[in-house]
Amino acid sequence: MATCEVCGNDYAMSFEVHAQGEAHTFDSFECAITRMAPICEHCECRIIGHGVEVEGHWYCCAHCARAVDPERARRIADAAPV
Repeated sequence: MATCEVCGNDYAMSFEVHAQGEAHTFDSFECAITRMAPICEHCECRIIGHGVEVEGHWYCCAHCARAVDPERARRIADAAPV
């Protein structure tokens, strides 16, 4: 059994996530998301899917990216290959 690094639950079915040279132990996907998922810089929700990165800033969707910086988000979208 291993202890979840978020909630402290000692659970027989815990699992490890290896990312960026570190190992993390969780008892649920909820705890893994809480610890590891980035937060949208506009609406502050957890980014579970791909998200949108604009010059080092992370957003959950294009709508949030445009809400923060419409011109920069538009330039990034226009430059993306189709």
